Amino acid sequence: MSRLQTRFAELKEQNRAALVTFVTAGDPNYDASLAILKGLPKAGADVIELGMPFTDPMADGPAIQLANIRALAAKQDLAKTLQLVREFRKDEQATPLVLMGYFNPIHKYGVERFIADAKQAGVDGLIVVDLPPEHNADLCDPAQAAGIDFIRLTTPTTHDKRLPTVLNGSSGFVYYVSVAGVTGAGSATVEHVQEAVTRLRRHTDLPISIGFGIRTPEHAATIARLADGVVVGSALIDQIAKADNDQQAIDGVLELCSQLAEGVRSARR
Repeated sequence: MSRLQTRFAELKEQNRAALVTFVTAGDPNYDASLAILKGLPKAGADVIELGMPFTDPMADGPAIQLANIRALAAKQDLAKTLQLVREFRKDEQATPLVLMGYFNPIHKYGVERFIADAKQAGVDGLIVVDLPPEHNADLCDPAQAAGIDFIRLTTPTTHDKRLPTVLNGSSGFVYYVSVAGVTGAGSATVEHVQEAVTRLRRHTDLPISIGFGIRTPEHAATIARLADGVVVGSALIDQIAKADNDQQAIDGVLELCSQLAEGVRSARR
């Protein structure tokens, strides 16, 4: 079993959802980013998504766009992102880590080289926003052949005829984007999320994680009652944006992570 399969199976036994946290690699700089990454499991993150900085993150709202700009200004690149993962794995073997981003940096790095280096570094999964299932051969298939899960995004506009195609070859978990918009946008209603989860479960046995627009422990708890995972990104990254220094950024992210984790863990008690 992969780390993702193991983690979701463990949480199912415990009757609770996963807290899936997103931060951008190298934001606000390499050292602070590494400190945040290393601190997230202890702060309650069950799965970590690590953004690969890119100049044109078209699915992301202002908070994550600015995180990309900060990271790129601090000279973060894909090689350094994989180095972050290697350093994270020196002390942390249990927490699944997923790289999330866009195909362009991977294509430039070289797909075969990227998959080999990601596997060696300890990457468990990939979310590549702009690579549809029609292009599985470009990255999804070789990544899965190497033992790296490929996680698909589904949205409110993904209709039932399209879903089997989108889910074809998916592994790890399914990431349901709960709003038709960019990251950090307004949140969906409970009724909408409930209906979406019911619909997705007709098409897949994979765990379903819900993201986009979740900002508070209370909101995270509400989603945790309905889904297998709760994804929070922009709210954590806002802690970095408003910090006056690196230590404030680290403390702000980890404190909010702890609060979100408590919300998720208390949801089904």
